[in-house]
Amino acid sequence: MPSAPASPPAPPPTPPVPLSALLARGDLGLVRLAGPEEADVHWAQVSEMADPLPYLLGGELLLTAGVQVPPSAGAAYFGAYVRRILEAGGAALGFGVAPVHDTVPGELVAACEAHDLPLLEVPRRTTFSAVARAVGELVARARLAELRRVAEAQRSLAAAASRPDPVPSVLRQLAAALGGWAVLFGPEGAVAGSAESSEDASAGASASASGGTSANASGGTPANASAGMSTGVSAGATVGVSPGASAGGPPAGFGARAGATGQEPRPAGPSRGTADLTAGRDPGARVRAALAELARVVRPGAPGSSAPGPSSATDTAGGAHLAAYGLGTAPGYVLGLATDRREPGDHTIASAASVLLTLLTGERGSGPDASWAAALVRLLLGRGPAEVAPLLGGERWTLVHARPDAGVPDAEAAAALGEALGSPLVDLADRVVRVLAPGGRPVERRAGWTLGVAEVTGPDDWPAVDDRAARALGRALATRSPLVRHGSGGRLADLLPPGEAEEHARALLAPIAGTPALPRTLRAWLSLHGSWDRTAVALSVHRNTVRQRIARCAALLDADLDDPDVRMELWFALRRLPD
Repeated sequence: MPSAPASPPAPPPTPPVPLSALLARGDLGLVRLAGPEEADVHWAQVSEMADPLPYLLGGELLLTAGVQVPPSAGAAYFGAYVRRILEAGGAALGFGVAPVHDTVPGELVAACEAHDLPLLEVPRRTTFSAVARAVGELVARARLAELRRVAEAQRSLAAAASRPDPVPSVLRQLAAALGGWAVLFGPEGAVAGSAESSEDASAGASASASGGTSANASGGTPANASAGMSTGVSAGATVGVSPGASAGGPPAGFGARAGATGQEPRPAGPSRGTADLTAGRDPGARVRAALAELARVVRPGAPGSSAPGPSSATDTAGGAHLAAYGLGTAPGYVLGLATDRREPGDHTIASAASVLLTLLTGERGSGPDASWAAALVRLLLGRGPAEVAPLLGGERWTLVHARPDAGVPDAEAAAALGEALGSPLVDLADRVVRVLAPGGRPVERRAGWTLGVAEVTGPDDWPAVDDRAARALGRALATRSPLVRHGSGGRLADLLPPGEAEEHARALLAPIAGTPALPRTLRAWLSLHGSWDRTAVALSVHRNTVRQRIARCAALLDADLDDPDVRMELWFALRRLPD
């Protein structure tokens, strides 16, 4: 039984270049001989293989001089050759008339015309490398334009989210950026808000009076929007939403994408599959129903589903391109989009809007967020840590200092570590991640991280514990241990009266107490058995700095630091003094 033909590969993740833009390059002198006038070209590839399919990725302008064409080639040969290019997903064929052929073979022209493959003649004066360079330049320009459009849209969405009516504002900006209809479905599938961006196709329509693209939004049910709006679908084609249709549904067609993003309007050229629109039929109900059904696919806990659906889904209906994004909030909000075409950058813009809407539709006013906000307010008003700690989830805490084994920590990595340690209280500063974890949860090793762990304490001891956790991390880095816990002190020292021990320690270390770096360096150096390199790592200084500080300590203390008795006494003194 013959196998079904393989579908063409998906186009590469590069912005497409219109074939017309390449033909418009006067320096190339390319001439279209057959096939459609438009095609999306992603790059150029030279191949003289008789069967190019195994070597193409899709979306190429395939360039050939016909070296592989046998003298006896006829219509059958060229037909098979063109079909293989199409099977590989090739976008167009460029045939060079030198040095093998003086003209493009007529059978090749006929085959390309029959199979709708654009065929370009490359003149003698134009090299294939010049064509490839031109394609690369056009792709780079398209990519830059896409990045600018996405960046401008994201800035507009962020500004909209800060307005007094954030959800309708974000929907309006999104609709204007994509040139279509944006709708927010609530937990039960009802429309919680919608906005549309439209441009009247006729010269004297209301859109021209308002300056082009407009965005209309409703913050509640669709009944708040106006019906009967006519919008541009393609040049000279308009269609209105019937009075009986829901006014909050998408417009029958979608205009140029402009307005909120600040970019120049794009011509709304003919859309694929717009038969219903151009025939004057009302596609509004069909589009609304299809988008609502698509939203049910991504809504967690949808009726009849035993598991959460995908985070996003796409479809087409009535000539419109549909997309739905689950917002991830507990009630199950879904962002729906309907546009007349899909362009590079649309998914990125929609994803940014879905993130903002996720934050805006999340539960507020209760739960951990409210408690943490109350704790911050109390701290700002001068309350002590002891009064704030209960709002954070407990009175006993473990402070952890951490550094990744490779690279520099970022906010995402810090948040992931905090989640692993069971706490959202995370601070990232000076390449070190500090996590305030619940005291009742033991801190264990974490792959890819070096941890310094202080003892479990109450909030009154947090400032001192911070220094202990830092020293534990320094020791862990110096000894290449994945986790080091700060010790509680020696048992023999506890046999002495604390007052007398501290008095002796202060007197012994008085010559170096005025320079905090000296006792800190001496403590680290003694704890690491006199290793210059490990001490330098633990303190994040150069090893020569450690040598100079230790020499300074020896001079000021008038002590032989090579003597183990001296080292023992100094270590005892350093341990007795407060951190």
